[in-house]
Amino acid sequence: MPSELKPVVEFTPELHLKAQSIRIAFFDVDGVLTDGGLYYDASGECLKRFNALDGLGLKLLNKAGIVPVVISGRESPALRMRLTDLRIAHFQLGAERKLEVAESFLRQLSLTWSDAAVIGDDWPDIPMMARSKLACATPAAHAQVRQLADYVTRSEGGHGAAREFCDLLLVASGNYARLLRAVQDSPSSG
Repeated sequence: MPSELKPVVEFTPELHLKAQSIRIAFFDVDGVLTDGGLYYDASGECLKRFNALDGLGLKLLNKAGIVPVVISGRESPALRMRLTDLRIAHFQLGAERKLEVAESFLRQLSLTWSDAAVIGDDWPDIPMMARSKLACATPAAHAQVRQLADYVTRSEGGHGAAREFCDLLLVASGNYARLLRAVQDSPSSG
């Protein structure tokens, strides 16, 4: 029998404390869940590339009781399909006013901004980030967004940044080690 896996992700004590009571996590899409590039096919359909690490991170948040919410300024059939595949229940596409959408989700779930974390990369994310308990950004985020962030991920958007954000929330909530053990103990692992 293999030895028990030990968590290897670590965050500063200050960041850990700030993230401890998060119950809802808001995700931007372009530049966070994707690399921010916009790829169009000949018919004008916008194609998006998603990272499997990020997808599992969102699923793990659900298992930990932290609600993932995706808010995008763009309507996208590819994104809608990805969110359906991940069983993300709370999302809004084509959102012109992200703050209003986020506040609607908070009311619906009886939560407040003190329960919320946000990861974003550009100006439309600033109002949510400024109100949240924990604000995160990707390395390629606009300078104003990085300046506002409590934490800037090491990974780029579309290349594990969202998973890093999820890992932070899982570690701070005390769920990371439990979920890691569950994977190791699963009959399909190993």
